[in-house]
Amino acid sequence: MLDGFSKVVAQADAQGQYISAGQLDALAAMVADGNKRMDTVNRITSNSSTIVANAARALFAEQPNLIAPGGNAYTSRRMAACLRDMEIILRYVTYAIFAGDASVLDDRCLNGLRETYLALGTPGSSVAAGVQKMKDAAIAIAADKNGITNGDCSALMSEVAGYFDRAAAAVG
Repeated sequence: MLDGFSKVVAQADAQGQYISAGQLDALAAMVADGNKRMDTVNRITSNSSTIVANAARALFAEQPNLIAPGGNAYTSRRMAACLRDMEIILRYVTYAIFAGDASVLDDRCLNGLRETYLALGTPGSSVAAGVQKMKDAAIAIAADKNGITNGDCSALMSEVAGYFDRAAAAVG
């Protein structure tokens, strides 16, 4: 995983060129948005347990068969594994938000996850629904204007939604 600065340097170096004015402007914009990213990651991280618990609660209310005898989240061991997986996905989404790059999410979390769930008999559509519920909760928390760096965060919130959508698509 390369940060934005490393990517620009690597691209310029591969082409044997200086960093262009456009690339510098893009990096300056990234720095200006850095506080928004940190605020967003901080809010999601600070509320991660609540986000995961509420998403799981809502998912199990909609799909009670998951926690019924024989369901994929039946027994405390399976429930704990489900919550752990949701927590891991959320954690890697925050890494992607902070870096402004989905590669860490793809490489270290999502690659092979669908196959793992298929092998375990876990319904990917249920996992995807849980990820979507985490997305809704995380965006509601992150987009709250109270105590956050002033400015338009719509592009960042769209980016955040995209990371969750990517995770849901990878498992669904």
